[in-house]
Amino acid sequence: MREEIQAYKRERILQEAVALFYARGFTAATLDDIAAALGVTKPFIYTHFRSKTDLLAALCTPTIELSLAAVADAAKGPGTPTRRLYRAVIDFTKVVLQRQANIAIFFREEKHLAPQALAEITALRKRFDRTLSKLLTEGVAAGEFVVVDVSLAALAIGGMISWAYTWHRPNGRLPLDELCARMSELALQMAGVQTRQAAKLSA
Repeated sequence: MREEIQAYKRERILQEAVALFYARGFTAATLDDIAAALGVTKPFIYTHFRSKTDLLAALCTPTIELSLAAVADAAKGPGTPTRRLYRAVIDFTKVVLQRQANIAIFFREEKHLAPQALAEITALRKRFDRTLSKLLTEGVAAGEFVVVDVSLAALAIGGMISWAYTWHRPNGRLPLDELCARMSELALQMAGVQTRQAAKLSA
């Protein structure tokens, strides 16, 4: 029970930090602001996080880990490379759109991360790129994808989806599931999959 309570308190700090860092920026939002939003004192935050930069890393790293897990799990799952890429992009897009504020904070504030935290995130991002590149390579070998440069294609697909944090609106034109399917179809087309074949996967 004690561990659950501690985890809850930590999560509440993260929730308020995300809201304030997203709205005001990392520099403008202070630990005092976060404490005030929670109705606690600053020492309460220090029992869970050593510093504001430590808190920033705790907001950014899990999102990158979830993105990697989404692609890695789909890549090693069942089905053809086409179906696995389709699933990978859907799951990755959901991570980005459901954690939109965290993604925005990372891209805006990564310069404030401690060197060790930034190095860990960079390593995760490289693993993400390698995982996606490997899946594309499998698709090329199977004759399903037409990709001249799989490394570049992986970067392009990852960038297209990651950048959705800048334009996605939760109450926008497309529901989340349909938007994820559309993004996955676009990724397949970038990999050289025929439009009609990509559309069959979402049917």
